[in-house]
Amino acid sequence: MNAPEFEGTTDLKVADNWLIDIQVILDFMGLTEQEKVLCASFALKKDARHWWMTVQMRRNVANMGWQDFVTEFSTMYYNGEILAVQQDEFTSFKQGSMSVLEAVNKFEQVARLCPELVTNEKEKVRRMMKMFRTDIAKQVSAGSSPPTLVADCISRAMRAEYWINQDKEARVQIFKAKKEEKTVEKQIQSRQNQEPNSKGQTSNSSQNSKQFGRNKRKGNATGQGQQKNYPQKKSIRGNEGNNNNYPVCVQCGKKHLCMCRMGTNACYLCGKEGHYARNCTSNSQNQNPQF
Repeated sequence: MNAPEFEGTTDLKVADNWLIDIQVILDFMGLTEQEKVLCASFALKKDARHWWMTVQMRRNVANMGWQDFVTEFSTMYYNGEILAVQQDEFTSFKQGSMSVLEAVNKFEQVARLCPELVTNEKEKVRRMMKMFRTDIAKQVSAGSSPPTLVADCISRAMRAEYWINQDKEARVQIFKAKKEEKTVEKQIQSRQNQEPNSKGQTSNSSQNSKQFGRNKRKGNATGQGQQKNYPQKKSIRGNEGNNNNYPVCVQCGKKHLCMCRMGTNACYLCGKEGHYARNCTSNSQNQNPQF
């Protein structure tokens, strides 16, 4: 099994990750304490190899156990200044925009580097609650029995995060629906503004009629006392002589268009029975005889 190589670093997290990975592999291989040290030292490269050579010069590493190796490694790569930075990061660490799972993983990693700040389960839960966002922490601590175990605290936080995200998603969908509705309303309004307005046309016609009425009254006022000669309508009877184009009636032998009344008791003017044309009172002056 290939062990991960380590070249040395000033990043405490990188060093800690390597130590965790190599220890998992060595435990899986079922090696003795001395064999673990031998395999781990073989994976050291570059600056880390130079450091290990200085350890060999001042100690007999042939009989060194695994815990002694971890102590030497921690002294080199977990120095006081780096640990102080990690402690500051741990005490001020906040979830921020990270998910609960991402924040917990980072919290656990930093907490492992600062064991003196997390001496028991209760203290770890307390610091974890301070790390969560306010909306999540409120739901986790709600109820009569706040969490006292880390596993319970994480489980509650993940449930709270799920429902908070569901609520946010629902709000987003409502906002999108309202926005789309407003967009459609604007499009409809825009089309209506571009189409001919029948009501507006009626209003214009009414205004034109009113203007015509005013002009007519004005014309009557200026022309008062003056008699205007309007063309007289020609009566229908005046055109009776102009029947050359009418067809010849086979009954009476005259030219006309109307139904022939010859031989009936009907009036030649109005077509009604009971009187003759000379006695017709139905506006006889404007009617042609109906033969």
